[in-house]
Amino acid sequence: MESQEQQPKSRVLKVESVESWDFYSTQATNQACPIVVHFTALWCMPSVAMNPIFEELASAYPDALFLTVDVDEAKEVAAKMEVKAMPTFVLMKDGAEADKIVGANPEEIRKRIAGFVQSIRAYNA
Repeated sequence: MESQEQQPKSRVLKVESVESWDFYSTQATNQACPIVVHFTALWCMPSVAMNPIFEELASAYPDALFLTVDVDEAKEVAAKMEVKAMPTFVLMKDGAEADKIVGANPEEIRKRIAGFVQSIRAYNA
């Protein structure tokens, strides 16, 4: 008999409104926690393909806050962050954008997130 493995709880939090965006970004800023945001859309296959990679990165960097924003559900947040294409990844520190990656390039995203989190760890050390 096979044992059923528990699916680990996602470390990626979903932003559904400007209010939840403001809540998460304020909390992270107050805790000096870096934020990594994936702007996505269900109809965008490259965005959907990046979801498991984004989950994997969220697990690899537990000291960063990973958020996902569906641009169709939270249009105001996408507009506020000037997101024009999917997928877009935004790296934030102290409530401000530190880096933006447009497109589904897993290696580049891994590299940029690793460098970003390392620089913040060094800064906070």
